[in-house]
Amino acid sequence: MTVTANLAARLAEVIGPQRVVAAAEELAAYSVDGLAPSAIVRPASAEEVAEVVRFAVAEKLALLPLGSRSKCEMGTSPARYDIAVDMTGLREVAHYDAGDLTLSVDAGMPLRELQIYLQRKAQFLPLAVPCFESTTAGGAIASGIDSALRLQYGSARDFLIGAEFVDGTGQICKSGGRVVKNVTGYDLHKLLIGSLGTLGVITRLNFRTFPLPATSGGHVANFASGQGALSYWSTVEKAGLPLANLEVLSPKAVEMIRAILQQTGVESPGGLGREEWYVYSSFEGNEAVVRRISGDLERIARGKGALRSELLERAADESLGGMLRESFEWLRWGSPANVIYRLVVPEVTAEILDELSQLAESVSLRAALLVRAAGVVYFAVFAKSEDDAAIARLAKTVAGVRSIAHARKGHATLLHAPLAIKANATAMAPGELDMTLQQRVKQAFDPSGVFVPGRVVGGL
Repeated sequence: MTVTANLAARLAEVIGPQRVVAAAEELAAYSVDGLAPSAIVRPASAEEVAEVVRFAVAEKLALLPLGSRSKCEMGTSPARYDIAVDMTGLREVAHYDAGDLTLSVDAGMPLRELQIYLQRKAQFLPLAVPCFESTTAGGAIASGIDSALRLQYGSARDFLIGAEFVDGTGQICKSGGRVVKNVTGYDLHKLLIGSLGTLGVITRLNFRTFPLPATSGGHVANFASGQGALSYWSTVEKAGLPLANLEVLSPKAVEMIRAILQQTGVESPGGLGREEWYVYSSFEGNEAVVRRISGDLERIARGKGALRSELLERAADESLGGMLRESFEWLRWGSPANVIYRLVVPEVTAEILDELSQLAESVSLRAALLVRAAGVVYFAVFAKSEDDAAIARLAKTVAGVRSIAHARKGHATLLHAPLAIKANATAMAPGELDMTLQQRVKQAFDPSGVFVPGRVVGGL
């Protein structure tokens, strides 16, 4: 009997044969960085998840919890990967109190289905993350990917109020609660955000929900240079306007959006046909608020010397806003080989954008820049092929991006890269990461190292 068949048979004894898959083509579909598991389990309850974890601990196996698998390439490559735990079977709304604005939902619930569910009560969850049509609630939290609505609603840390998960001993754990003003215990569930499944298997999440706005608006301003666009962006951000999103797009980013929209037969909104820098704003509220913000943005754009500024029709605003929500998705497929960085700095300046652009030019590669609120910059560098020379040029940008971020007391995260680059880019700069603290957290949650060792920088 093969190793795969033997493992599948033993797992079937734990949670039943109907929950275990070992077909070669399905195993390949669950590969992470070219490494496929030996078995897939599809639990239907937290108790079954706990049974699988306890089995993996006893057998010294490594497992990885997965949802829609839309972002499983994030993180470094697993050192071991024996069992894929498919969480899409846990997809119920366990509790919802519309009056109290609280929700408890299983980790495998797709965000699109959750959005439709909440709309019945005129509410929503501001997790506007890439791959929105397929991604699950648990995957959105575990990946830690940015929400395009962070400026107005905060990140997941601000509205995740509790969680249930299975730790590395197979124990079902709870943190936080179902009410917003829960003050008991520690916010251990916040550690699950961005953990990539290395601390536990998320089974249920408790959120604060938000009322759907009465109406919304969108605005685009065009500038001849990145400096002009950033000056306007900074002025708008400091004006205190209640914006849902505010982003700067470089000419390459605009070109990519335009090409995708043309392929789908959608007209480019906001005059995206020009090779210029763009600043996109979206805002929500009642009619009076939206009208006032629209006027303020037009006034600031004129004062900052915008080449053009335009209030978007609803369809155009939804189209462009949706594209920006999905930016990680289309950036990673923008060329045969590319790298995507996420920089977070105390203040985004024109000098940072210039240095990043010059870095790409120094290795003869094209680059796209997107600047979001809270000092977040997405920087993608594109190669036209996957040959050794192209990979070498892409690799040269790794140290440069980190140097630019650290010089400004920020940090840089490599979100996407070819395997050859990921394998050589895991060593962090001295002092960049407190590995002692990371190791203590990992040991507390996963003492046996059952959750995909190697997925986080430093081998955790």
